[in-house]
Amino acid sequence: MDRLGTLVSLARNGHGSALLVRGEAGIGKTTLLEEAVRDLGGVRVVRADGFEAESAMAYATLQRLGAPFAHLVRLLPERQAAALRIAAGVEPGPPPDRYLVGLGMLSLLAAAAEHEPIVCVVDDAHLADAESLEVLAFVARRLQAEAVTLILSARPDPGIDRATAGVASLDLAGLEPSAATQLLHRSVQGAIDPLLAKRIADETGGNPLALIDLGRAFSARELTETTLASTPVPIGERLERHYLERVQTLGRSCQDWLLIAAAESTGDLALIEDAAARLALPADSAAEAERADLVVVRSSVAFRHPLVRAAVYNGMPGADRRRIHEVLAAVADDRGRADLAVWHAAAAAIGIDEVLAGRMEELADAAGGRGGSASRSHLLARAADLTPLGAVRDARLLASAEAAAEAGAAHLALEQLDRLDVDGLDPVSKGRALLLEVTLAMFVADPQGITHGTATLLRSAELFHGLAPELEQRALLQAFEVDLTSEWAVRSGTLRELGERLAAGAHVTDGPRSLALAALSSFILDPYEDAVPAMRGAVEALLGAEDAELLDAGYFGVALTMGLWDEATCVRLLERQAEAARDAGALRILDTTLWLLSLVELVHGGAVASGRYAEQVRELRRAIGYDAEQVVNAAYFAWSGAPIAVVVQIADAVRASGFIGAWTVAMSALSSRDVADGNYREAYERSLPMIRREYLQVTFQQIPDFVEAGVRSGMGEEVRFAVERLVMFADVSATPWIRGLAARSAALLAPDDEAEAHYRSAIDHLEQSTARGDLGRAHLVYGEWLRRMKRRREAREQLRTALSVLNRVGSAAFEARARRELEATGEHVPVHGADEVGIAALTPQEASVARMAAVGRTNAEIGSALFISVNTVDYHLRKVFRKVGVTSRRQLSERLPTD
Repeated sequence: MDRLGTLVSLARNGHGSALLVRGEAGIGKTTLLEEAVRDLGGVRVVRADGFEAESAMAYATLQRLGAPFAHLVRLLPERQAAALRIAAGVEPGPPPDRYLVGLGMLSLLAAAAEHEPIVCVVDDAHLADAESLEVLAFVARRLQAEAVTLILSARPDPGIDRATAGVASLDLAGLEPSAATQLLHRSVQGAIDPLLAKRIADETGGNPLALIDLGRAFSARELTETTLASTPVPIGERLERHYLERVQTLGRSCQDWLLIAAAESTGDLALIEDAAARLALPADSAAEAERADLVVVRSSVAFRHPLVRAAVYNGMPGADRRRIHEVLAAVADDRGRADLAVWHAAAAAIGIDEVLAGRMEELADAAGGRGGSASRSHLLARAADLTPLGAVRDARLLASAEAAAEAGAAHLALEQLDRLDVDGLDPVSKGRALLLEVTLAMFVADPQGITHGTATLLRSAELFHGLAPELEQRALLQAFEVDLTSEWAVRSGTLRELGERLAAGAHVTDGPRSLALAALSSFILDPYEDAVPAMRGAVEALLGAEDAELLDAGYFGVALTMGLWDEATCVRLLERQAEAARDAGALRILDTTLWLLSLVELVHGGAVASGRYAEQVRELRRAIGYDAEQVVNAAYFAWSGAPIAVVVQIADAVRASGFIGAWTVAMSALSSRDVADGNYREAYERSLPMIRREYLQVTFQQIPDFVEAGVRSGMGEEVRFAVERLVMFADVSATPWIRGLAARSAALLAPDDEAEAHYRSAIDHLEQSTARGDLGRAHLVYGEWLRRMKRRREAREQLRTALSVLNRVGSAAFEARARRELEATGEHVPVHGADEVGIAALTPQEASVARMAAVGRTNAEIGSALFISVNTVDYHLRKVFRKVGVTSRRQLSERLPTD
């Protein structure tokens, strides 16, 4: 009670909070919630319970919770408002991502709380549909500065725990022994021995309703006799049997009425009365059940204890249950409740029923059209159960698996795939199953599935060939991306064979994917100078794509832009993709995109920017209930100065899971770290196997460190070929980044009378790029050269610039090297950290809000980008202003450091 009271008080004071209350049936969760809210007062209470009959009806619970605030939807940002309306089925449109629905619900509750504090109570959350539960959990995790409290009540359930990960919880147990015995004494008629009362209290676990029911159902003498005979105290299944015996003493019509009420789990009184009328039950049947103290009938019907409903429903013969469900299905149909009608019809069905299966498939498609992928999956799986063996059944199972994967339920999707008769599938369906198999392998980090993924996807593409050209091209692009993931660990085929298959797939149809496949195949198969035009053409097509096309394109653009040494366009494309994902609420795409941005920034030494993206990934995963502490980037740790042994340990764990590409990035970062630390021989030996095992743009970006390590360790001639290759890249691609890197590398090998021109050229070019880390390193090596040339004053200028740049980008190891070099010139260098103490004190979310506000983003835009409400943005901005010591966004933009 105290904790619930605190939450309600927070809402009254404008602070958002949420709590999951877990407890077994009979612990009194609902009563506790209602009493807490009623006693405290001063808030508006909105309640929406979960019902078994609605568990596969997408957004059913959410609709009822949001219904009182429907008039406020018009005040929300249009994308959020549209998402809510489509999810509710009141407006047509493309299926919204459930996280966009979640942001809309968060904004709706925040708008409602502007008028009065809101307390939302959802009882039996374990029975709510998956979409509603996921949205409510999202809202619970994002409540911060809204006058809203959300309380979810559920029985202990692993599914609930997964869906509500990250939400504060409270486990309700039974009463303490003394309180339990007192309650039993008050409830039972007659005196009961205290020792026997304690034994009964212990056996019930202090369950209040069980103790009260025992007191009502048995006299003190009967309980004493039971206890003295050493027979079990009648709780749980035994108490359920007791309730069934009570039900069986009632008249037949009352029993039928109770069965109708038990079967119609939503408690819809009108539906129950219509069904009773169809069965010609007497009008007083409900009254008899109330007099027996088994139900409470008001605007809806509620059983006084879950075990009463269980006793009624489970105790009746199966034929009677099916008869009642058939009647309820007919009544629901008459009332226009097709979803409820299908649910009851399914409960009444035995064996195969193709007509009903067809109706369930229609309902599944409707759920999918509102963004209810999880509900669609469950409905299609049930439809498959009602379908005869054959192609139609397999089609429903495959569609169920795809919907489950879309909902993030990977293990459910795998279960449905296992049920398929693969030999009986047509080629396109087989291809879809293989495509899904690899997607799920990536999702659950299955090493074998990942390393065999390229071959699996090429088989999928062959099955699509001549039948489904768009799917063929999609499979081929995914094969390339999976190949990037597994690199040299690919279990079958060669990169050249992949390139040849991509080239063949480029011609099966026209469109953006054709350009992409042609560019990628040319990148793999052709000399670099011949591949560049096709690569640039595909990148231009991506730059001109609509947001929806960009979200559907995947990430081949990273390979092409980095292959072109165009880091600026790579980041620009990924940033656009991230923005489109935010707008669409596609948080899983956003998660991957931010992760890639974090890795790309490290390629040119931007550790601060990389860390910001990684923190956005953590914040995003907190919002969707994933373990944010699992966001571990080994390469970032290497750049940030973590112990090398720790980085290697993390990288090896990543490699063991099949993500070889991420391991390679980590090894490349360690090579850079070795160069920074002066461990040149180690850097050379670490890089050499990766250089020899060439893999497209991944190897390209390893060459500059390989060159510096080789030159510094006396292996200049051995790395000369690598410098020549960089010069070739610079001549062909001619971006500022590669021209700067080629000049920097050439300077290291050049004789002293030629080196300076190369150093200056490197700096000039890199200043035109966004690769600030590489710019800092260019100043560093130039400064080192000047010091060796005894030109100390000029050396200090270059080294000071290097130190400043490397500090800003967060390249700790190279910054330390620059400091050592500067001190070697005789200059005292104070150790410094962040430019501003106040800025350093910002939390990650405050820093994100501050950066967006500093570049002119509105509160609404910031809220949509970070998946928080406008109230929370305003709350964070006030804290930012106070910490940084500013009073306006203009001042904030002047104080924030730039990379």
